[in-house]
Parts: sequence; C-alpha cells; structure tokens
Amino acid sequence: DCDGPALSLITDWYVWVFFFDDHFLEMYKRSQDRTAGKAHLDRLPLFMPLDLFTPVPEPENPVEAGLADLWARTVPKMSEDWRRRFAVATEHLLNESMWELSNINEGRIANPVEYIEMRRKVGGAPWSAGLVEYATAEVPAAVAGTRPLRVLMETFSDAVHLRNDLFSYQREVEDEGENSNGVLVLETFFGCTTQEAADTVNDVLTSRLHQFEHTAFTEVPAVALEKGLRPDQLAAVAAYTKGLQDWQSGGHEWHLRSSRYMNENAVRGGSPWPGCSGIGTSAADVRALLTKAGAERLRSYTHVPYQKVGPARIPDIRMPFPLELSPHLDGARRSLRHWVERMGILAEGVWDEDKLRAYDLPLCSAGLDPDATREALDLSAQWLAWGTYGDDYYPLVYGHRHDLAAARLTTARLSDCMPLDGVEAPLPVNAMERGLADLWARTTAGMTPEAKRTLKDAVDVMTESWVWELSNHLQNRVPDPVDYLEMRRATFGSELTLSLCRMGHGPAVPPEVYRSGPVRSLENAAMDFACLLNDVFSYQKEIEYEGEIHNAILVVQTFFGCDYPTGLGIVHDLMSRRMSQFEHVVEHELPILYDDFQLTGEARAAMRTYVADLRNWLAGILHWHREVDRYKDEWLSRRAHGFLPDRQPAVPVPALR
Repeated sequence: DCDGPALSLITDWYVWVFFFDDHFLEMYKRSQDRTAGKAHLDRLPLFMPLDLFTPVPEPENPVEAGLADLWARTVPKMSEDWRRRFAVATEHLLNESMWELSNINEGRIANPVEYIEMRRKVGGAPWSAGLVEYATAEVPAAVAGTRPLRVLMETFSDAVHLRNDLFSYQREVEDEGENSNGVLVLETFFGCTTQEAADTVNDVLTSRLHQFEHTAFTEVPAVALEKGLRPDQLAAVAAYTKGLQDWQSGGHEWHLRSSRYMNENAVRGGSPWPGCSGIGTSAADVRALLTKAGAERLRSYTHVPYQKVGPARIPDIRMPFPLELSPHLDGARRSLRHWVERMGILAEGVWDEDKLRAYDLPLCSAGLDPDATREALDLSAQWLAWGTYGDDYYPLVYGHRHDLAAARLTTARLSDCMPLDGVEAPLPVNAMERGLADLWARTTAGMTPEAKRTLKDAVDVMTESWVWELSNHLQNRVPDPVDYLEMRRATFGSELTLSLCRMGHGPAVPPEVYRSGPVRSLENAAMDFACLLNDVFSYQKEIEYEGEIHNAILVVQTFFGCDYPTGLGIVHDLMSRRMSQFEHVVEHELPILYDDFQLTGEARAAMRTYVADLRNWLAGILHWHREVDRYKDEWLSRRAHGFLPDRQPAVPVPALR
C-alpha cells in the first residue's frame, strides 16, 4: 500500500541487507575469519546516529556506503523512538552474524529454543518489521514495547524465518555449509529424516501464524484500551498489523518465484500451497491442508482439565554442579514463618501452615545462595515466598471468579507498591501488597535509581505474566510451544532472580556485556532448564489437581498430539540440551566475549562469580524440588479437597509453581 518513493527506498534496504549477507559469507564465513568479521561489524553502528546532525565516518566499503546513504534517506521521516528501535534491530541483524560464524567454526548445530531466539536477530525479520512501520504507520511509543506488539513482531519473525529455512535448506546446508537452518536443527534434535523435520518446521510455522492472529484479535485491542490510544493511533497499529500480514504473503510468493532458493518444483502460477502443482492442485488437496491447519488450531482449545495423570514420572536429571547449602537455613525458616504471619499471607485462605511447611522455601534459598549472610538469606526466602504466593493467588482467586479485570487492577496496584523518584506508594490493602511494599523498601535501600528501575521492571514482567496465564485459562487455550517457553521465564520470575544476582556484582561488568548475545544465551539456558525442571516435577500437581494448562509437558503433548511419556521425553531432552548449552557458553563463548569487550581482570572475576551464582541457582532448585512435599503424590492426595479463600481481598520473585 505504500507509494512509489517509499517502495523504492525499502527495495534499496533489501538490496543492501542481501548484499551484506552474501558479502559477509564470502569475506568472513567461508574463510572463518572471526577477527576481521568483528572489526567489520564494529564500524557499522557509526553510520546509524540517532542525532541527524552527527557526522558519520567516510565509508570504506560498499556495505558502509549503502548503510550511510539509506540511513540518511530514511530517518528524517521517523521519530527518535523508531530510530532507536530500528538501529538496535539493525545492529542485532549484523552482529549476530558472529553467532553464526562461531557455530560454523565449532561445527555446532544449535538446539531448537536457542535457534529460534537467535534466528530472529540473524534473520532480520525484526528489522523488516521496522521497515513495515516506515511503509504503513509508526507504532505509538506507548505500546511499542508491550507484550502484544512484541509478540506480533516475534511471530511474524518466526514465520518468515522458518519459511525461509524450508526453501533455503538445500542452498544453505548443501552448498554454503550453514549450520543455522531450522530443518537441520530439528533433523538433528529429533534424529528424524529431512522430510519429517521439514514437516515439523511447517507445523511450528503454522502455529506461529495462529499465535499472530490470536494476539492481533485478543491482546492488541486490550492493550490499546489499557493505554488509552487515540483513534489515529489505533489506526496506525491496525495498518502496521496489516503490513506484517502483507509481508508474510508477499514473502511467501517471492520464495516461490526467486531463483535464489531450492524451488525447481515450486508453483509458478502464484498458488499459496507450497509443494502442490499450480494447475493440478485438486480441491481435495486444498481441503486436506485446510483441515490439518484447522485441527491444529482447534487442538489448543480442547484440553480437558483435572484428568488423572499421576503420580508424576521423574526422569534421571543430569546436574553437573555440586550442591551447597547455607548454614543459616534453620534461622531462615523461623524468620520466614514470622514474616508471612506479619504480612497476613496465612490469613487470606490461599496458604495455611501445612502449605508453608510443605513448600519449605528457605531450603530453596539456601541452595540458591549458599554464601549469603543471614539477612540476605532471609530476604531471598521472603522474595521466594511472595512470588510463589502470588503465582498461587492469581489462578485460585481470579481464575475461579473469571475476573480478569480485577487481576489487571491488582497487577497495576502491585506496580505502584514499588515507587520510583520519590513517588508515594499506596497504602497496602492485602497480603501481596504489604509483602511487596516491605520487600521493596528493604531491597532497594541504597540502590541507584537505575538499579531500582531494573528491579521494578523485573517484578512487573512477572506479575503481568500471571495475567497472561489467567487470560489463557479463561479461554481454555494451551499456548504454543515457543510462546510458552518465552513467557515461562517471566511466570517463573527468572528476570527477578537474575536482577538480584547482578546487583551483587557492582559496576565492574559493563551493562552491554549483560545485554550481549552470549550472556543472554547463558541466562536463557539456565532459566529454561529451571522452568522445565519445575514443569517435570509439578506435572501431576498442575494437571490433575489444579486444572492448569501452563506446563511444558502438556504444551508439547498438545502441539505434537502425543501421550505423557512421549511429551516428558521431549521436555527432558530439551532440559538436557539447555544444560549443555549453558556449559557450552561458559566454556566457548564467554572467553571470546571477554576478549571482544576487553574486560578488566575485575570484570572477568565478577563474571566468574555470576556464573557460579547461576550454577548454585540450578543445583539449589533441583535439590529443592526433590526434597519438598509440594509436588509429592502423598501430600497432593491428602490436600486433594482444597478450598477457595473464604475471605476475598477488598481490592482486588521467583514463582515456584
């Protein structure tokens, strides 16, 4: 729908990005010259200044010349917020080429979770989404960073990249020696044939498009209402959403027609059905494809809750890191008992003395941070208790009442209980608010404003994810695997845990190191292992006793149409691979990162301590799951006839499920 000049500019951007990709392949990937490749990439951000009046260096090659020209022609029409987002997306697109180069150097094939995450950056679809804004309408800053708009971009990205992988498998794997192709990744992960892997990639692609539609029709209108968007802003979001859809269909058609890819047998007549001949496609073929897609979509809504599934099967879980426990454990248990009583957590009908004993959250803290002081261990156990209580509270109170509006109000008030810049917090009216206000005041004493903002954002991510879970509950919708794994990190409170870990290491480590691909890969591998571990242990508790749908084993069962043992096997395999990924990053990627950033000895020591903290976190969480009664069949059976709170609140950290 864009005009001629805009179409020409966007075409020039695509000429440039494809030239960059081929140029990087010929100059650095084929020769595996990592040093020269990094030097080439390090200069490119200089040609994307946010300030239009900042001079840029003299270009030294066609990549730099093209970027300088395109940036100067594009950014005057867009806001500073868009420039910042587009510059970041462009840097990711360029810099993550080093991730691909590193994998080629090591002859290593990524695991599926890591692959989809990194492919978004390497593949450039987030960058393309920025060009869609240029062609249609700029997304208002008020919603640009929200989950619904992020999911639109990510589902768009995943579908674009997986489609490209299907078409480019032969060219990339057989000709270029690429390891970064979704078909090859799944072929290796599942030990299946190329065609079976391609079929699975297509199933994931279809699921991501279903997620796009679900988000566009349910979550985007809700966040637009919540943020109070004006009619013109609503129209901009709608135009952008349509632009992403147009890009999908146009990209599909281009893959069918372009000689760049493995498409000798592709349709030349514009049929939307890959693999079917344009003239000979029968109505039966089309009906079969539509029926399969419809069945996959419907399957997400057909789960029957409270089915008998237990007792849970616990596989042999590899833990390469030793367990250490804090000597202050017994004291933390006594301290937590007094704290939850003071906050009123045992007075609202969600928890009682029996549950508090069965959960033994100080045991988890004692393993997570074995070297903590007595005061720090008390604080850690109380954060755990608060987050776990909140995660139990939302589905029990708001889920049974089907009251999404009250859940949103609660979430907003919880955010207000963490004031910044001298803003006065509201008077707490229930146990969650009292607990958070108390923890916030004690944790942030002496923190910098930036550190406070980081902690507040981490807690907000966790509480908002509980609303996402509740929304799925009300629709009886089992989420798609990619969306689930990414949101599970939030519902588990992983970002909160990481934020607290980082704060103990002072300013020695530059923020850009924490934002780098290797460190995020390290953290995500640890988070995913812990989340999947929790899902393995909590399967019976959640599926049989709570009617829960947010469990990785159930998500896998629903997506692949398999039984519990098969789903457990897939999740266990993924856990093992996430642990291997954690070890791989520590051994191979972090040393290179330290050299790339020229870290000081102090910063390297701080990063080693951070890695040790993550190892303790993983070992401590596994030990806690094995020891506590919370997930054991005997305790669950005794608590089978649970009850709803007999008193509802007046106003409606890591959450261990």
